[in-house]
Amino acid sequence: MAEGWAKYHGLEAQSAGTHPGKSVAKKAIEVMAEKGIDISNQVPTNIDDVDTDSFDLIYSMGCGVSCPNIKFKDDWKLDDPYGGVLEKYQEIRDEIESNVRHLVE
Repeated sequence: MAEGWAKYHGLEAQSAGTHPGKSVAKKAIEVMAEKGIDISNQVPTNIDDVDTDSFDLIYSMGCGVSCPNIKFKDDWKLDDPYGGVLEKYQEIRDEIESNVRHLVE
């Protein structure tokens, strides 16, 4: 969802995780579509497969994950909505949007 919001706001972005799924969560796709953003073509990526040195800023979503080899600008301390109810995905979507908006203001 963060990659979708960042691109929507004109930022170059790539999402990655420590335990990526095989596809983007259906509920994540659904709640982003509610805002007019299509993330259905995004592909989950393992953080080990990303050249983190090519990015100016790196933010952690939180979710209780630690990546000691990556220098994060900040940790947004978000809960991972995976497996949760649709309302939890909407809540996290909105928190991510707020955080991304602060980057472009």
